[in-house]
Amino acid sequence: MPRAVIFMGSKSDEEKVSPCADVLKNLGISFVITVSSAHRTPERTREIVREQERAGAQVFICAAGMAAHLAGSVAAITTKPVIGIPVSGLGLAGMDALFSTVQMPPGFPVATVALDKAGARNAAWLAAQILALSDDALRGKIEASRAAMRDDVEKTGEEIRKKYDTLSP
Repeated sequence: MPRAVIFMGSKSDEEKVSPCADVLKNLGISFVITVSSAHRTPERTREIVREQERAGAQVFICAAGMAAHLAGSVAAITTKPVIGIPVSGLGLAGMDALFSTVQMPPGFPVATVALDKAGARNAAWLAAQILALSDDALRGKIEASRAAMRDDVEKTGEEIRKKYDTLSP
């Protein structure tokens, strides 16, 4: 059963969204990923949300550029958490997608992360944190991942310090 669903507004979003799938895989979170458009295929979007809710999906992640109404459209269909990844495109460098994703009417929130790959990674981490509210094993994986990140920074910091150390003889 999928615990998360990732929607992309178009195939062209795949490169920027793939880090989201990578993080979910690394954490052992089952997910479904597909393309659906808020404007070109609204019926498909609605059907997929309903189908995946019945299958057990607990969180939806939506990536779209330009008008970026996909996350808002999904939020209008479900009461499950929706996370929006604004995707940069032509013209406005993603600001249009950012504003479209973050500006939602009361009662239909979309948790909005950063643009593109950085946002895709954090969308997966946020989905994992939401799912970990009722999953101690997943919470442990998140804690272990954060500890590994911390250790990596400390190791790198020490390597850099030694490389440029001017205080030692």
